[in-house]
Amino acid sequence: MQRTIQFWFEFASTYSYLSAMRIEKAAAPHGITVEWHPFLLGPIFAAQGWDNSPFNIYPAKGRYMWRDMERLSARRGLPFTRPDPFPQNGLKAARLVVAITDQAQRAAFVRAVYTAEFARGLNISEDTVLTDCLSEVGLPAETLARTQDSEIKAALIEQTKTAQIKGLFGAPSFLVGDELFWGDDRLDDAVDMAAKI
Repeated sequence: MQRTIQFWFEFASTYSYLSAMRIEKAAAPHGITVEWHPFLLGPIFAAQGWDNSPFNIYPAKGRYMWRDMERLSARRGLPFTRPDPFPQNGLKAARLVVAITDQAQRAAFVRAVYTAEFARGLNISEDTVLTDCLSEVGLPAETLARTQDSEIKAALIEQTKTAQIKGLFGAPSFLVGDELFWGDDRLDDAVDMAAKI
């Protein structure tokens, strides 16, 4: 049986940055395949009655999160810059991930986008930033046009609906079979479970 973790992420999610940068290294020694699944938190938050990131809605929680990100990034040797604005609009980036069918290229692009956003503080809604990310991982800049394909738009909407059906309420989330793990601090638990399959 194939050992697999589904990694569900949102580009506006700070903790998804941390997970994206380490999940493959954590999974590889156990022969676990990582499936990269972008989705949008906006509709999921709206269903909970939120019109913004909970880190903006609850200032004390937001202050803690930013300090926590500084500590965790430093511990892991990752650069960290607080993006402005926050949350970032990751719609185009998420559509691009859907358009990239090769999982290795998909993973590399996701890491490039997170690096642009949280390491360099760039605005990932800008076309120039996204084309640079595509180029960094060897994909043609023309791929950006796929963000306007109706089938890609529909596929991302479907991804978000699937996330809701599976009970996801935040990012990062990890699925091992039907077992849900939420948060970067639960990645290792997900890896442990997948390793036992």
